[in-house]
Amino acid sequence: MTTASQPSMPIDTGRAHPARVYDWLLGGKDNYPVDEAVGEQLPPEAKAAARQNRQFMHRAAAWLAEQGVDQFLDVGTGIPTAPNLHQIVQDILPTAKVVYTDNDPIVLRHAEALLVSRPEGVTDYIQADVRQPEDIVEHARRILDFDRPIALSLIALMHFITDEQNAHGIVRDLVAELSPGSCLVLSHAASDLYPELAAQVTAEYAKGGIQLGFRTRAEVERFFDGLELEPPGLVTATEWGTSAPGSVPEGSGIYAGVARVL
Repeated sequence: MTTASQPSMPIDTGRAHPARVYDWLLGGKDNYPVDEAVGEQLPPEAKAAARQNRQFMHRAAAWLAEQGVDQFLDVGTGIPTAPNLHQIVQDILPTAKVVYTDNDPIVLRHAEALLVSRPEGVTDYIQADVRQPEDIVEHARRILDFDRPIALSLIALMHFITDEQNAHGIVRDLVAELSPGSCLVLSHAASDLYPELAAQVTAEYAKGGIQLGFRTRAEVERFFDGLELEPPGLVTATEWGTSAPGSVPEGSGIYAGVARVL
């Protein structure tokens, strides 16, 4: 089942939005000239990073569903791009419940049409901002059982939240609501793997009015404080879940990890 829709908010087409720039980087069509203008100024590696983030999400979501996790809270969903998280996990666990969250009204419009659950499971969508974690949790509790394990998915989101906006505190507050056995799934752009590229991407987003907070490995690892990282630990996005014998992962400027709540 899919829950009832929410009132649609007006879309600001005069200012770039991370979800729509991300859609452009993935080759999508649900963006506006202002978003395309930002995307066109980014280095080619930005498209690779968007793809790597998406592929990490696919692998991590499938792995968690195979471990029996059947509840997912996906914050910073972005514009739907198949396969979406619920499609991946419900192929493994048809009764899985997924709550999606994003702060761009265009995501809500597409979510209502495209993020449709299997009959046995549930999908829901809330238009909310990660900087108000209490609002997200309040809504998610209507669908998800917080006394049971939940996978909290923060894919390519927290580098849009600066230290001044209390990025680590926001994640800490969200994780604090989760029961033991829950997991945090997080990917984050690195400032220290390819510093010149990171500086270029940050500068181009800033010209479009979007502030970024890329972080070092140590700073990204802080998001997992108090949690138990699953193997292979905090690695690049292309290294997580791709350990085929003799294979050499594609280079990546994205850190990624999955950690369990103790």
